Amino acid sequence: MKFFHEFKSFAMKGNVVDMAVGIIIGAAFGKIVTSLVNDVLMPPIGLLVGGIDFGRLAITIKQATETSPAVVIKYGVFINTVIDFIIVAWAIFIVVKGMNSLKKKEELAPAAPPKPSDEVVLLSEIRDILKASN
Repeated sequence: MKFFHEFKSFAMKGNVVDMAVGIIIGAAFGKIVTSLVNDVLMPPIGLLVGGIDFGRLAITIKQATETSPAVVIKYGVFINTVIDFIIVAWAIFIVVKGMNSLKKKEELAPAAPPKPSDEVVLLSEIRDILKASN
């Protein structure tokens, strides 16, 4: 029973939950980017370079036989995946750059002066009383 209690306290920590949310949103973002590349960007690019469907570009190393499938290098799919990666990397770069600029603004903001200790406050009050009595 102790094992499950420890697991529950681990799983409910803020950073674990935040990480899980980030992974879920990242997976959804990855699907959006894949669709953007495969369904929106690559068809016009393929049309511009002569009506090429990048998803079907491949080199057949060995033809299929009755007993074995064809051995194919699908370099068109690789090109699409590289473009996916570039878009995701660019988006992450923009997010990290924005976060870093916000951190710099926080670091540049002047910190409030530290509150004087009780001893300093007491000595200041004694000084003020002595000045007033003179």
